[in-house]
Amino acid sequence: MKAGIHPAYEAITVTCACGHKFETRSAHKGDMRVEICSSCHPFFTGKQKLIDTEGRVDRFQKKYQKVKEAAVAKKVAEDAKKKEREMAPVIRA
Repeated sequence: MKAGIHPAYEAITVTCACGHKFETRSAHKGDMRVEICSSCHPFFTGKQKLIDTEGRVDRFQKKYQKVKEAAVAKKVAEDAKKKEREMAPVIRA
């Protein structure tokens, strides 16, 4: 590494609007204040809700439910054909 070109990497305290504080290291000078952190963000707390806009989620689920049902029906048909072939008598000349 070249000397004198890298910023100082110091310990800082990050404070969230929810009151959670934690220490980290950064090239930022002084302490930081953030609006949201992993302690209060809905994704990390498990309180995230899926917002359905104009029925898009329902349409998506219906679309892929049909695909899933078609795959299951295809597998059942293939299994039936396989079983039929196994049950057919073998004719040798």
